[in-house]
Amino acid sequence: MIKRYGVGGSKGTGEQALPFSKAVAADGWLYVSGQTPMIDGEIIDGGIIAQSKLAIQNCLDIMAEAGYGKEDIVHMKVFLTDARYFQSFNKVFKEFFHEHPPARVCCVADLVVDCMVEVDITCFNQKFK
Repeated sequence: MIKRYGVGGSKGTGEQALPFSKAVAADGWLYVSGQTPMIDGEIIDGGIIAQSKLAIQNCLDIMAEAGYGKEDIVHMKVFLTDARYFQSFNKVFKEFFHEHPPARVCCVADLVVDCMVEVDITCFNQKFK
């Protein structure tokens, strides 16, 4: 069975409706779409620390809605707009995941919204299988 979260209810910059699910669950797996440091369709002000915290927290909020916790995170993808943000992002990452660090990839990329970081997460929990 496949369950979709946040279909049609997500808003991007400028209150634009986003054409994808916030997350999709299938056979114990949860795939959380890339999250940016956005509140109510607007990117927050602040540097890489504040933006990283919010991007990760946005993922965790979606996971919680689906019944998953930090201990269920298997893999994270991180997109930074500047390699110089790497160490600062790692500090935030350690704050969130010191007990259950997931596997991770981090790369530098241009993002389609004007922010410094985007994060997506893949989770697994046997109870949803």
